[in-house]
Amino acid sequence: MVLTKHRLADSQRWALDGFLLSPVFDFKQFCRMHPHEVSGYLTSLLTGDEAAGTPLPPVEYDQEVWASGVTYLRSRDAREAETDIKNIYDRVYAAKRPELFFKAIGWRVKGTHSPIRIRKDSHWNVPEPELTLLVNSFGEILGYCVGNDVSSRNIEGENPLYLPQAKIYDGSCALGPGICLTEPKQMQSLTIALVIERDGEVIYKGETSTSQIKRTFEELASYLTMEMTFPFGVFLLTGTGIIPDEAFSLRVGDKVVITIDMLVLENRVES
Repeated sequence: MVLTKHRLADSQRWALDGFLLSPVFDFKQFCRMHPHEVSGYLTSLLTGDEAAGTPLPPVEYDQEVWASGVTYLRSRDAREAETDIKNIYDRVYAAKRPELFFKAIGWRVKGTHSPIRIRKDSHWNVPEPELTLLVNSFGEILGYCVGNDVSSRNIEGENPLYLPQAKIYDGSCALGPGICLTEPKQMQSLTIALVIERDGEVIYKGETSTSQIKRTFEELASYLTMEMTFPFGVFLLTGTGIIPDEAFSLRVGDKVVITIDMLVLENRVES
């Protein structure tokens, strides 16, 4: 089951597996449901009308998006290479407590086919493809979507305290194209693929698997919701295992395509 959000001529509507849900569907209230309640509830709201219109990010304007750092070995190695402050990322990777940070508020999030951006004051920028959890108000995982945690590596590498500037800015977060509603155990061995095109040619390809993540999804969700309340749910990017080498940086005009199972998130870099 895949939830998507669409802009129609006179409204915004949610859909399930390509068919519109009733206008009474409230996604934030949906995020207050337990996993076992989801299927029957959504099925009861199907209208039979095919979804159309412009795809929107599957998040409401005032929902929060958080992110996890250094959850893959590749990420730890890349972070260590980009900074002169040694061992900090190795210690995070090995620590009991994960790195968690705020990424975006819903109205800043881009959907598939919408533009993402790179910072004008940064010379080293990369996409970070990540499986992104939808966590309900009880801290339970309802499903996942594709996420792009666009990042300025030289800014973060200069000083870890610059992380918010490296990670949080207009056009730095994309989610989509929809939310696959499934159990965490079904997410344990999903392939994550990244393709970057420039001037019509593929300039980078990378692939990893969620089986390579150091921490469980339940663990990440538990730490995020341990001392914070999210009354209408929250999205959590779970870290990246694909990072281009140091010679690569995104440019305006590049197309970034991230695939996780049947979900494909596609964005072009604009100024």
